[in-house]
Amino acid sequence: MITLLLALAAAPVQTPRPTLVVVITVDQLRPDYLVRYRGQLTGGLARLLERGAVFERAYQDHAITETAVGFATVLAGRHPARTGIVFNAAGVEDSTAPLLAGSGSGASPYRFRGTVLMDWLKVADARSRGLSVSRKDRAAILPMGRTREHVFWYARGPMTTSSYYGCALPQWVRAFNARGLPARVAGSTWDLLLPPDQYAEPDSQPWEGGGRRATFPHLLTPDPTPLLSDSNSAPWVDEFLLAFTLEGVYALGLGAGPAPDLVAIGLSATDDIGHAFGPNSREVHDQVLRLDRALGTFLDSLFKLRDSSTVLVALTADHGVAPIPDYSRAVERRRAERVSFAAFARAMDSALAARIGPAAGRGPWVAIDKGLVRMRRGALTASGVNVDSLVALWTAEARRSPWVLRVDTRRSLAGADTVRDAIARRWRHMIPPDVEAELMITLKPYSMWFIRSVADHGSPHEYDTHVPLILMGPGVRAGRHAGRVGVVDLAPTLARLLDVPPLEPLDGRVLTEASQPTGH
Repeated sequence: MITLLLALAAAPVQTPRPTLVVVITVDQLRPDYLVRYRGQLTGGLARLLERGAVFERAYQDHAITETAVGFATVLAGRHPARTGIVFNAAGVEDSTAPLLAGSGSGASPYRFRGTVLMDWLKVADARSRGLSVSRKDRAAILPMGRTREHVFWYARGPMTTSSYYGCALPQWVRAFNARGLPARVAGSTWDLLLPPDQYAEPDSQPWEGGGRRATFPHLLTPDPTPLLSDSNSAPWVDEFLLAFTLEGVYALGLGAGPAPDLVAIGLSATDDIGHAFGPNSREVHDQVLRLDRALGTFLDSLFKLRDSSTVLVALTADHGVAPIPDYSRAVERRRAERVSFAAFARAMDSALAARIGPAAGRGPWVAIDKGLVRMRRGALTASGVNVDSLVALWTAEARRSPWVLRVDTRRSLAGADTVRDAIARRWRHMIPPDVEAELMITLKPYSMWFIRSVADHGSPHEYDTHVPLILMGPGVRAGRHAGRVGVVDLAPTLARLLDVPPLEPLDGRVLTEASQPTGH
């Protein structure tokens, strides 16, 4: 009897296998926000920080830190070099898959390569189902890979999907759209959640909001059609999408068995506000507080639908963001500028077109996007052009700029020490073998590629690559972890907690330091 009691005492405590996994990816959420505003967090972010496994040094470990690229890595466990998603532009655009409602381009995941967690779940048990929701098509589509699950995004009015996923919107989606929730906040104002003295940031700076609409309260557009795409009304898009997600969980019976289900949520309000006002603004501060409260309400409501002991929650981000260059210069006394080589690219392409004719089919002869210079080497060589001489001209032009940190080629990256050289490693993780990449230009820290947004991301620097990563729920041991990890580690860790094997080799690893045994 004593031997039996000792054996029982020594047995590991088994926890329930998750029946529902909820992965929340917050567009442009920097991890330092969770430190800066920790004392004012009382909702979902606070709960995750208190009860979850918090990885303090998590990274999207690739060079072009954009939304499509980041969302494609979250549940794939693989870097962009293997998912094939390299840019935002045309990441999911597909004219053969028109929208079922609303306005916008057709969209599908046909450019995505390989598998994701949802595929692994379906192979392990065909009864597993998935729901993916976001304001942006790419943020809804790419976490689900090429699986034809329930995938919806906002299309300037209704929530929609494309013909890739079905021929008609489900009844529950049509009923949600009929409620007209965006119209309920049209014409109202966005004011501070807390008293003004609870915000250390100045209310208005000349570099915020493009020089306009930079002071609280912010008036929301009276037109509900573009409402949730407008930076001044963006706080409400998160609440809208979380309400839609809850409706989907209920309507589809997700998490009720018999197989584990997956919900992916892409929240973009922080990105909209961050682009318009910058990461050091009062607007971003208020948005993070509102995100915290919205997530708290969402989790409370979700746990009324499903037993919290069987719900596994993960939170991360697709990228960070750089300070506005004007802020960097005026407040932090850093050298920073907006940089463009677009004119040089156009001039070279025009010269090539004049010599050998316009490029057919897939765009120009020469293009640059977020520092990646592409040339159609095979076609150019066949037309008698010395591509290496063009590369030399580009290299010389880039190195003349005082804002360029380094210029790499595939050859220089192949020989780089990717343990000590994070920038080389991130460029190596970025580019698939079949992408016609000739040069990788990295700007000096705090300078950014020229765009119309006030603040931006897209570089391999720490402020763009460092993101939150938190896990909470069955099988997860709460605590803080200071070791460097990657967002590509999330998918294999979730797979281990769900006891489903990946269908291909992954770039990420299982975060065993935060996991404990699960029961079956």
